[in-house]
Amino acid sequence: MIKICKKIISYKAPVFVVAEAGVNHNGRLDLALKLIDAAAFAGADAVKFQTFRVEDVTTASAKMADYQKKNLGKEESQLEMGRKLQLAERHWPILIERAKKRGIVFFSTPHGHIASADYLQKLKVPAFKFGSGDITNLPLLEHVAKFKKPIILGTGMSDLETVKEAVTAIQKNGNRQIIVLHCTTDYPLAHENVNLLAMRTLMKESGALVGYSDHTLGSQVAVMATAMGACMIEKHLTLDKTLPGPDHIASMEPLEFQEMVKQIRKATTILGKPEKKLLACEKQYVPLVRKSLVASQKIKKGEKFNARNLTVKRPGTGILPKRFGEVLGKEATQTIPKDTLLTEEMIGFS
Repeated sequence: MIKICKKIISYKAPVFVVAEAGVNHNGRLDLALKLIDAAAFAGADAVKFQTFRVEDVTTASAKMADYQKKNLGKEESQLEMGRKLQLAERHWPILIERAKKRGIVFFSTPHGHIASADYLQKLKVPAFKFGSGDITNLPLLEHVAKFKKPIILGTGMSDLETVKEAVTAIQKNGNRQIIVLHCTTDYPLAHENVNLLAMRTLMKESGALVGYSDHTLGSQVAVMATAMGACMIEKHLTLDKTLPGPDHIASMEPLEFQEMVKQIRKATTILGKPEKKLLACEKQYVPLVRKSLVASQKIKKGEKFNARNLTVKRPGTGILPKRFGEVLGKEATQTIPKDTLLTEEMIGFS
């Protein structure tokens, strides 16, 4: 069990839904504030951004990913793109205050290595999320582990050993509050590349709680991940898919996100609890639908019960059919009319 603010994260708790605002604010404070409002409106538990100075993230020679070129419709360096997507440091306290007013958890990815992590720690964020690009950045993971706060770890572009190395690095620095998110790095992600069954492997082998970070279009995969037991679902949120920027196209607009949250909550309700037991709603049907041992013909006093004079019929208020073998060969203590439910007294059990 992990606690972020007042929210409990575990396989027994309601799914923790994160609205990934990321850089969908396009570097504008007004859009970032609206994204927080939209996340709260949609019913998310948390809203997450990316905190960085672009010079701390990339060199001038780093190229854009193919999906970024496609979504932006042009090619430029990661440095040029990042400059348009970063928020000023003075904006972060404003965003945190807005999240508090909206009653939604706020945290961010320290995308600019140690400097970003230390800045977020200074702002007293309740948790840290690392994107898949930092899963091999063990110095950063070890540094943040010492803050003793929950760490959420994206696992795109990784095999199981890479995930284990990252988890071990965090644990060795005294932090076991880890949630790994299964994901596949592609935007938008095709269904044939989701590989959702890998979640089961992570649950068995990673040594951490497991959730899912969804890059597919629509809500189907997020709901399926919920049904498979994910403790956390992360999904990109945008105000408008047509806005310029690398991630808007693969994100959900507020009404879509709200509908996804509703489906996730419904899936959680449907999943229920792992115990198999008689539920309260079923009790009324037991006497109506279950069956009992019944005389298939008139049975005289002293006559032995056998397969010819016994049958099984509704209602289920008499002797259970599973006791058929116990009754065979016993003598009737009284004459029993045809179509009568047997009682303990008729068989001499009482």
